Amino acid sequence: MADLSKTLLAGEKVLWQGRPAAGLLFTPMDFLLVPFSVVWTAMAMFAFWESRSEDMHPVGLLFTGVFVVIGLFIFFGRFLVDAHIRKQIDYAVTDQRILIARGGISRKFTALYLDRISDVDISVKGTGRGTIRFGAPVGIWSNPNGAWMASLSPQSQFLNIDDAQTVFDLIQKAMRKPS
Repeated sequence: MADLSKTLLAGEKVLWQGRPAAGLLFTPMDFLLVPFSVVWTAMAMFAFWESRSEDMHPVGLLFTGVFVVIGLFIFFGRFLVDAHIRKQIDYAVTDQRILIARGGISRKFTALYLDRISDVDISVKGTGRGTIRFGAPVGIWSNPNGAWMASLSPQSQFLNIDDAQTVFDLIQKAMRKPS
């Protein structure tokens, strides 16, 4: 866990701290992206193979090779990158704010005041693991990175956390508490 104590305001108390679950994470968008990536990669590999057999110019081989690499990234590389990014995310609920800290190359810090959050939404799996989203929903076209990798979604969220319902209830209670 990252030390979020440096980001606390005077008198602010941490009620909960956590991070996203590790490993591969499949989202509803993957029901479209995985079949698309299989077709893309198959066509790119076929084109690459055909261009090799026709003694194509090296630039043509490079061009078709790039499409193979893109297809492989969409098919499985993005899951590895997403898992790596999630290892560097820390969450906290305080008596005043929601804190989200993302490290690494995509470094970002978000602080949401509990009394200013308009919407809080939760989706929970049978395992108890789930995602809590803050604010109005963000469309995937406003930041397509969120469609490719859940960890880069433009919407503030506690992504794929353990015991999501308990954390959600804690947030609801903290939001009702008079300042």
